[in-house]
Parts: sequence; structure tokens; C-alpha cells
Amino acid sequence: MTNDGDPTDASIPTRIEGRFKAIVICWFLGLGNLVAWNSMLTISDYYYQVFPTYHPSRVLTLVYQPFSFGTMILLAYYEAKINTRMRILFGYTLFSLCTLALLLVDIGTSGKGGIANYIGICVLVGGFGLADAFTQGGIVGDLSFMEPIFLQSFFGGLAASGALTSGLRLVTKWAFDKADDGLRKGVILFLSISTLFEFVCVFLYAYVFGRIPIVKHFRRKAASEGSKTVASDLAAAGIHTSYDDGTVVDRLSNMTLIRQNVDLALDLWLIYALTLSIIPGFLFENTGHHQLGSWYSVVLMAHFNLWDLIGRYVPLGGCLRLESRKGLMMACLSRLLLVPCFYFTARYGEQGWMIVLVSFLGLTNGYLTVCALAVGPKGYKAPEQNALGNLLVVFLIAGIFSGVVLDWLWLINNGSF
Repeated sequence: MTNDGDPTDASIPTRIEGRFKAIVICWFLGLGNLVAWNSMLTISDYYYQVFPTYHPSRVLTLVYQPFSFGTMILLAYYEAKINTRMRILFGYTLFSLCTLALLLVDIGTSGKGGIANYIGICVLVGGFGLADAFTQGGIVGDLSFMEPIFLQSFFGGLAASGALTSGLRLVTKWAFDKADDGLRKGVILFLSISTLFEFVCVFLYAYVFGRIPIVKHFRRKAASEGSKTVASDLAAAGIHTSYDDGTVVDRLSNMTLIRQNVDLALDLWLIYALTLSIIPGFLFENTGHHQLGSWYSVVLMAHFNLWDLIGRYVPLGGCLRLESRKGLMMACLSRLLLVPCFYFTARYGEQGWMIVLVSFLGLTNGYLTVCALAVGPKGYKAPEQNALGNLLVVFLIAGIFSGVVLDWLWLINNGSF
């Protein structure tokens, strides 16, 4: 039965209607959060044809990150005062408009190169970074005071966006492989589908997610614990609370939360600094020429995204979930050994060994991400869980930013500077 009683009601959440529906929608929201950016990564083979001298995979990734990282820091600092509903809706709407604009730019310029077109694409990529900060931090904070399976489903959707875009890219590349201007036609179809996914996410969050009984239950509970960020979501669902009375919520400060969870913050930084130092620039520019030809980098990205998705669902088996904080730190540090492995495999190994390495990189990336984020919010009140979720995303994005910068170091050995 639906539980719309007192927000302090102790009913077991799994007995409230809508749990499965909420899990599915969290997955779709995760998909929409990264489908636009993963689309950019996946069509890098097209941009290397249009802009062959501009290092598209590295430059576009570098453009994306300052907007995402800088905006996320500001949003995390003012998290307790921000309307979370409007924040998330703004992010998904911006994703939708930028993806649509990317499609229109390519159609309007007939796929021509040139510095002006390249700058226009860079501006839209900056918009993706801005949107990512609004959506990812907002949703992770929002889901941190709900069931852990919701957060895991959201991160499963993030990984699924990579697997879906890679699979879709392989299909469109194959379908238009022999056609005139086939690569561009495949990209246009690809971006059209990505734009549709973004608009679906706007609809799901605006009109469906907040009205699910179990989501209302957790948000009312959060409001009873002093969280003011859920007020607009509850109002949109037809529930008005009396908790937003202008008083300051008695909660741990951001610095205290960071000090208590500095190991998890470093874990997330290490995970993504390593992954993004290899994905995507190294795969597109430093792996040499192999039998797969132009398909090689696309296949490598597909393997990474598929195993990243699998890794995020491995913790569903309770005995396979890594909950030891020391164990998480050791696992994250041990991944640094992958750097020399990729270096020597690129120079001396066959393409099969590179596929194995990329698959292992994706598997550990997804698995450790979910384990680290699932451990963090335990033992805190709702406002603190929301704040901690935002702070951990800051370190996750900082790791991505660091990895993007470190990725350029591969060019020193390549002689491309």
C-alpha cells in the first residue's frame, strides 16, 4: 500500500509501492546523464576525419572538464540552499539542447571542418560539462538518502550509456559503411537518437519520478530530518511540508564530512584519474595500426563500456561487494600498475591483449565506483547524505579532470607535441 502518512513513519520502504519503477527510472536518468558526452567520445572517429590535426578526443575532453569541475564545486558549496528539482531539470534540458545543437551544426555546415566549426563544437561541449555538474551532483545527493539500490541503478545507467552508445555506433558504422558519406550519415542518426534520450529524461524527472510513492516516502523522511532541498520536489508531487521554516539545519560542515570520508574521496579521484588518462585519447591516438583498422578504437571503446557496465552490477551480489575502506584504497592504488601494462602492450602487444586490458580497466572502474559511493552515505542524516553525495561527485569529477590532463603525457613519447 502507498504510505503517505507522517514523514517519520517507520514502515519498511520495500513494502511501499513503486520500488521497481523507481529503480528503472534511476537507470534511465543515469543513461541520460552521460549519453550526450559518451556520444561525443564514440563519434571521435568521425571528428578525426573532419578535424585531423586538432586532437579531437583530447581537446574536447579537456574543454568539457573545467566547466563540469568548476560548476560542481560551486554547486556543492551552496548545495543546502539550491532548489534541487530546478537544478536537475536545468541540467537535463541543457543536455537536450546542446545535443540538438550539435546535430544542427553538423547539418548546417554539411560536415565541413575548419577552426570556426571546431570552436562551435567546443562551446557545445562546454555546455555538456555544465549540464553534467547540475545533473550528476544533484541526483547523487538526492539518491544518497534513499535506498542504495537507487544509487547503484543510477550509476548502472551511467555505464549503460557508454555501452549503448558504443553498440549503437557499431551498428550505424556498419549500416552506412559502404554508403556515400556513410560515416557522417551514421553520426547524424546517432546524434538524433541521443537527443531523443535526453528529452525523455526531462519528462521522467519532471512528471514521473517525484510522484512514485517510495520516492515521496524518502523525501518526506528527509524533510523531517531538516533537509530543505526536497521541498520543491514534494510540492510538485502535491505534498506541502512545514519543515522549510527558514532555520539553519544542524548538520556537519562540508569540511568535517570530507575529513571523515577523505579515503573515499581519494578512491574516487584515483579511479577516474587513471581511467581518463587512458580513455579516450590513448585509445584513439597511441595504440598504433592493427588488423581492425578504423574499427579498432571503436571496438576498444565498446569493450571498455560493456565491462564498465558489468562491473557496476557485480556488487549486487552481497558477497562480491567490497565494503572495507582499506580494501578499497588498496584496490584503487593497485590499478596504477595498469599504466605500464598499457604502455608496453601498445608498443609490443597484439590487439587481443589490448582488448583484454581495456576490458579489465572498464570492469574495475565500474565495480570500484559503486563500492566507494555505496559506503559513503551510511550513518548520516538526510541533509548530510545529500551534502556528502555532492562532495564525492566533486572528487570524482576532479579525478576525471586530472586524468584528462595526464592523458596528454602519452603524446611526449609519441612525438606529437
